[in-house]
Amino acid sequence: MTSDLTQAILDADRRALARAITLVESTRSDHREQAAALLADLSGHGREALRIGLSGTPGVGKSTFIENFGLMLCEQGLRVAVLAVDPSSARTGGSILGDKTRMEHLTRHPNAYIRPSPSQSHLGGVARRTREAVALCEASGFDVVLIETVGVGQSETVVAELSDVFLLLLAPGGGDELQGVKRGIMEAADLIVVNKADGDLKHAAIRTCADYAGALRLLRRRPQDPPGFPKAVTVSALQNDGLAQVWAEIGALSSWRRDQGHWTGRRAAQARHWFAEEVREALLAQLKTADARAQMAALAGDVVSGKTSASLAARAMLSWLEKTGRTDATAE
Repeated sequence: MTSDLTQAILDADRRALARAITLVESTRSDHREQAAALLADLSGHGREALRIGLSGTPGVGKSTFIENFGLMLCEQGLRVAVLAVDPSSARTGGSILGDKTRMEHLTRHPNAYIRPSPSQSHLGGVARRTREAVALCEASGFDVVLIETVGVGQSETVVAELSDVFLLLLAPGGGDELQGVKRGIMEAADLIVVNKADGDLKHAAIRTCADYAGALRLLRRRPQDPPGFPKAVTVSALQNDGLAQVWAEIGALSSWRRDQGHWTGRRAAQARHWFAEEVREALLAQLKTADARAQMAALAGDVVSGKTSASLAARAMLSWLEKTGRTDATAE
């Protein structure tokens, strides 16, 4: 089954890609084994897409931007995949917003593929297996993968570890603009895009863009950036104004990083980051077994009653894990 699915993905079978993403998102232990085998089969395929991460404050127009930006790229003959990470329902764990239904024109384009995924309370604005979904889209031959996050938050910079270029969308007229987002996400962004630069908001958008351009000049220049980056630009996604400039800026930044050798270094650093994350998640999974939860509850009771300190109880828990030889890293 895995070999057939591998070939179907390499042949750009969209249904096979959908099944594969469902497989890697599953938390069942047998599915995790199949997903690992599938990703191993697909490794070394030699296909590489431009990964563009995109985040923004609620109501900034991310869906409109992605739809019209994606349509522009599709009309240029590029194949575009959109991985839209939605907030999750606290009851069912499913997507709340349903981004696919809000990009109806892009959904119907033969060069586009849109996959909404629930965040399932995973921090960082991305789903737990978004990285693996990106790898599947690359193997399926997409030229550009757009990764839309849930929205701006303190942990939203995780998407920068998934993307080659990270866009931060902002809207004008939000009060004190420079307090609108955390400094951390500004430092992670490669391009700040002030949307809704049309109608009555056009002048406000221009002022907001100028404010951010000034703020960016105060940040320390990163070695992987050419002169002038990161920068701020204005667009009107609704009127398709400025989208071509955004694509040109992305192309210029990507080309410079490739020429200067930063591209491969950035991807290598990201691979190390996600390797460490997988190890961390595997270790945490060992605490989710029934025996481990029972031991944690017993030690927590000792801490609460004052019989031991939190640090000593933590050491006792680690010692217990070592003695029991816990290796069940597939527990989810």
